[in-house]
This record gives sequence, C-alpha cells and structure tokens, in this order.
Amino acid sequence: MVALARKTLIYEWRRFLPAVVAVGFAGLLQLLQVALVLGIFGSAAVYITGSSGDLWAGYPGTQSVNLGRSIDAGVEMRLRMDPDVTAVEPFHWVDADWRGPNDTGGVSVFVSGINARPDGMMFAHALPLALRARLNEPDAVIVDKADLEGLGVGVGDSAVINGHRVRVVGVSSGLRALGGVNVVASLATASTLDTDPSNSSRMTYFVAKLRNPAEADQVAARLRGNTAFGSYDVWTARDFARRSQLYWIFDTGAGAGVLFLAGIVFLVGVVITSQTLVAAVIGSIREYATLNALGVGVGALRKVVMEQAFWVGALGLLGSAVLGVLALALARSRSVPVALGPWATVACLSLCMGLAIVSGLAAMRSLRRADPATLLR
Repeated sequence: MVALARKTLIYEWRRFLPAVVAVGFAGLLQLLQVALVLGIFGSAAVYITGSSGDLWAGYPGTQSVNLGRSIDAGVEMRLRMDPDVTAVEPFHWVDADWRGPNDTGGVSVFVSGINARPDGMMFAHALPLALRARLNEPDAVIVDKADLEGLGVGVGDSAVINGHRVRVVGVSSGLRALGGVNVVASLATASTLDTDPSNSSRMTYFVAKLRNPAEADQVAARLRGNTAFGSYDVWTARDFARRSQLYWIFDTGAGAGVLFLAGIVFLVGVVITSQTLVAAVIGSIREYATLNALGVGVGALRKVVMEQAFWVGALGLLGSAVLGVLALALARSRSVPVALGPWATVACLSLCMGLAIVSGLAAMRSLRRADPATLLR
C-alpha cells in the first residue's frame, strides 16, 4: 500500500501538485511571518543582546528597555561593592528630536550614551573598536546604516539633536531599534543632549559584568531590595531581554494580531490542501473501488491516502525551506530585521506537516464512494 501511494503520487503528479504548492506556500508564509516577528520584536532588546553585560540595574517595574526611568547614581557604588561584580558602567538613555542638515522635519530618536572605551560593555557586539573610539570625538554620533536615509544624512554630515549640533562619524549594523531610531553617542555627548536638568546626577541603567556569568541569577537576587541606594531593581541580561520582547509582542497587542494571522494562514492552507486531496481521491475513485473489490480493505485504502498526504507535506516543506532560505538571505541583504532559530523553524515546519495530515484526514471521507458496486454503473 505504501508503494502504491508513492507510485500514484508520481504517476498522477499533476493532480497532487496544487496541494504541494499550497503546503509549500503556507509553510513559507509561516516561516517568514515568524522570522519577521522575532526580528522586529527582537530589536526591542538590541541594547541588551548587543552588549556584553551580565546584569542590568534600572527602575523597578520597567517593562521594556526603552521605557526606563532614571535611577540614583549611588546604585553604581552598590553594584561595585559586590565581590562577584568585576566591572560596572552607566547607560544614559535620552529621548530626543533629530533634525537633518536640510531641516526637513523632526525625527524621534533614542540617544544611547555609552562608555566609549575599548573595554566598554554597551554595544560591544555591534561596534568595532576603531568605530567605537571615534565616539570620543566631540559631539560624535553613530547610527545604523539602514537609518541613514530616514535621517537624511550621510557619514560626515552634521545634524541637530535637541538643539545641539552633532556629527555622524560612522555607521554600523545591528543598531536598529523598535519604536524609533537608535543614535549612539558617548556619555559626555549624551549628557549635553539631555534637556532634563534632573538627570544631571542620575542614569537610566547600570550594566555590570560578573566574574562568573553562570551565577547571574543568584547575584541579581542578592543585589535587589537595598533601598539605601534608592529605588532600583536588578535583572539578568537574559531576563531583561525576554521581558522587553514579551512586552512588545503581547502587551502592545501586536502578538494577538500575529497569532490571528497565523491561524488564518493555517485555515486557508487546510482548506486548499484538503480540497485538492479530495479531488485527487475522487479522480481515482474507480481505482480504489477496484482494489476494494479485490479484497483490499477500506483501512488499507485510508493508509494510502494518509501516505499521499504525508508525501505532499514533505515535498511542500522541502520547497518552503528552500524558498525560505533564499527569502531570508534577501531580507538580510536589504537590512530587513529577521531572525529565525532552530526551534522556531521546527515549530513552523511541524505546523505545516500537521496541515497536510489534517487535509489527509479530510480527504479520507471520500473513500466512502469507493464501493465496488460503482464499477457496474
């Protein structure tokens, strides 16, 4: 029966081709949708994932890194007092208004004030050392190369942030943020761009490096709750990145829209694939009736249909995987934020294989017409 299923699929491939295409495009849509979601919402945590710090100290209850509030500078001393902490550096966040050289209108930007030294932790994975050193120049800023057009500047051009003139000294990749344009500057430059005088002695976050990163959870728990240094909380980099991403996915309502769209894609794929398999079964109903007359049971015929559904799903997934690799490569070359891990890939492909199996179950109902008596009509 298994050999019959494969031979039928090969001999009558024109009947099954629409089902393969339906499964393939459903899988491709799922893969690209998940990759875009993970890439776009993953950029909400680019400040954390692009840095080498193990702990983040910030205002209690902060839901996402871009929603931070300033904390007392004494928190830095509390972090340095812990024997497991080897380095601490501040991170100054400034909500600002950008105006290009032609003053064509304001653009909301996030200024990231970081330590520009070679051993700095902030954006250690995104800024080469030579480019990082250029932040020591007066009023120097760095932006993501994909944001140049939106900001209306090029490398070497000047712009105005919060009424203060700055100069773009370089560009990098991996700096794009969710909800606004990320502009990287030194701590000194960020202080001059901050128009809130109350932040002169306060910082938005403090990032800490540990002697043993595996003990980050224990150290974070030990550092919490000391009100002598003001109101603050401590998170591991992994937990804070996940918190930021989950906030944008679920608390903003975007996650519900994504899940709804995924359900629609699955439903449409099931309908198209099942109808195609049903048509293929009906087209071969006389052959199935002949097999039934020769003593082949309905259960064995059902196995043939399910085997065909399995191969339809496998071929469709193979096509979606190939097209998905090409589409993701094209997206990355165009600076489109996409990210797809192995577990997400397996989940998408498993969902599409389930689509084919459900379609096969729907097509099995057509075997009720495989009555040997139909051969006499």
